[in-house]
Amino acid sequence: MESRLEHLVCLTPDEFKRRGDLSTLRWKLLAHGDSWFSFASKRVNAHANLLEELVFSQPTLAVSCAGHHNALRRMVDLEGSPDFIRLLDGEAVWDGVLLSVGGNDLISAAQVPALQPDGSITPLRLRLLRKQTEWGAPSAGVGRYFSEEGWATYCDYLRANLKHVLSLRDDGPNKGKPVFMHCYAVPVPRPAGSEDADASSGPWLYPALKAYAIPQADWAAMSRLMLSKLATLLKACAADKEGYPNLQVFDSTQVPIAPATLGSSGISGDWHNEIHLNHSGCFKIARAWSTHIEAVLSGKPLVVAAPPTGRGRRS
Repeated sequence: MESRLEHLVCLTPDEFKRRGDLSTLRWKLLAHGDSWFSFASKRVNAHANLLEELVFSQPTLAVSCAGHHNALRRMVDLEGSPDFIRLLDGEAVWDGVLLSVGGNDLISAAQVPALQPDGSITPLRLRLLRKQTEWGAPSAGVGRYFSEEGWATYCDYLRANLKHVLSLRDDGPNKGKPVFMHCYAVPVPRPAGSEDADASSGPWLYPALKAYAIPQADWAAMSRLMLSKLATLLKACAADKEGYPNLQVFDSTQVPIAPATLGSSGISGDWHNEIHLNHSGCFKIARAWSTHIEAVLSGKPLVVAAPPTGRGRRS
């Protein structure tokens, strides 16, 4: 008989300070990241939260520094998160760290325009997309639109930031504890932004691909190319045990997610908007990722389960 699974208990740093007895917990995790982790009520009501859907066979708590504040927009913002740095660097001992980072940086790199404000051309090493006069041969597929020079710059940036996070972990009592990262599901570029009124309200990939005149028929494949390259990069870092000790990466691109309909502007498939999953999408990825996390925490061999079906905690 399958053991009963319990949802991860998520607390903000302030709530963690007021928490009393922790003896009933099997695992304690520290979490930080982008809007996939943020559990501010306006974000959870707007789309979903991956942390909320994580489940474990024994009581598990996560202190999320994404919390009720703005989620990370760039990896380098980790350095400016005092709660995360304080909790990682010695105020508490954790069984592991959960990170949701890299996706916003990828989107920002895709949004870099071909022309700078003074009219000069942005060097290829500083952008991910090629303007029409720079496209490669049709035989290259959607790779003809992609700047490998810019990708190399992004890779250097992400590797340096990951090394820095691991060095922060290893400076204190949490040295060597596993750092868990997920990859990102592949979105369909479409005119579906969030309800927020700030500059990050989206859509995100859709205007970038339009600005570079990439044919609409290639948008879905272009998105898959970029997200697959990010997944390959993260998995390569995790495989480098000396350079990135105990970095654990889960490939979310392999979880079957119902795609949104091209051109749709609202909830579609397993997506709330262009880049955020709805609750059914988060449920699917979180259940698969939970299995990976618990296997590492418990030291048991990872058994790949069948992809989950159904909806998450919320309808």
